[in-house]
Amino acid sequence: MQDGVAFVTFNRQGGPRGDREVISQNWWMGMASRPARGGELTFSLMLSLDPLTQYGDGYAALFQTGETWDGRPIVDRQHPHDFLMQAGVMWRVPVGDGYHLTISGAPVGEPTLGPAAFMHRQSAAENLAAPLAHHTLDSTHIAHGVIAAGIDKNEWAVESSIFRGREPDAQRWDLLDPGPLDSWAVRAWYRPSAKLEFQASHGFLNEPEELERVDVRRTTVSGSWVSTREGNRWTAITAAFGRNDKREGGGNAVWLAEATRRMGSLTVFGRGEAVQAETDLLLTGVHAHSHGDQPAARDWVGALSAGVTREVGAWRRFEIAAGADLTVCRVPAALQPAYGNSPVSFHVFLRVRPPAAMGRMWNHVMTRSH
Repeated sequence: MQDGVAFVTFNRQGGPRGDREVISQNWWMGMASRPARGGELTFSLMLSLDPLTQYGDGYAALFQTGETWDGRPIVDRQHPHDFLMQAGVMWRVPVGDGYHLTISGAPVGEPTLGPAAFMHRQSAAENLAAPLAHHTLDSTHIAHGVIAAGIDKNEWAVESSIFRGREPDAQRWDLLDPGPLDSWAVRAWYRPSAKLEFQASHGFLNEPEELERVDVRRTTVSGSWVSTREGNRWTAITAAFGRNDKREGGGNAVWLAEATRRMGSLTVFGRGEAVQAETDLLLTGVHAHSHGDQPAARDWVGALSAGVTREVGAWRRFEIAAGADLTVCRVPAALQPAYGNSPVSFHVFLRVRPPAAMGRMWNHVMTRSH
């Protein structure tokens, strides 16, 4: 099976720190399975042309941080993804009494940490922007070097993994960022029905940021609900909480809720976030650290977005839609001199999806086959 999407986007970020540009966010993923030694062997591959269709530091996104470019932390922009986003293999086999064992590995792939990555979540199917909560919820979906194992029975699953904690470097076209598997994560799933799933996870990330060199412990909890699909009519909702705790003390938390409602050719979507941002990083472009009882400054930023898409045609079974969204931010007092009181941003875009005869790979995680 295959899935993918390409957005061609006019991006306008408002306020004094805003920008305007035309870029494309895109990815493609393929998956193939076959019987193997009493179980099922699955191969997955995910690619992106973000390095070609975006700037070196990605696309403008107010209050977004994470990764580096040209020797500096990326601030107010969302980094582009590497050309190779995933190359994994998974073997799932029954082991008796209703239990199944899953073993997976990938030179580039997903550890067992956090909910499904934002580009796979059905609740964000038409939302082209990464959430501000990305680097506290699901940024490890492109970790280099992943070995995972899990056991599941009926509605329950428990899995663990080791991986390289460092985030990808600024060389977006190289296939691997080699290094020790120095981080770990554990995750539990509860899926009481085909519509509903919950996850809780915790992991240790060894110095994920190249310029900060600070270990992080990440904790996430999320729940997702999808209505019964009736052709092109469905609803998907996700709510999540995440927290990063750093070695020197202090941490930052995020809350996220997002939803998508498709009604035939028309789709509406929205996202609300509250993010505890690193104030000094946003203002100066430099990571600040806690000192004794004096934690590094963090302030709550709020973002509320809403959008709509409409299918405008098809070409050789490629689905084509036009859309737009609008985002309003709540800015804390400490950041208002730099960002303004309530900057308003928007995207106008054309969206293309390839044929998917076997269905969309929504809510995909590497440790579970479709």
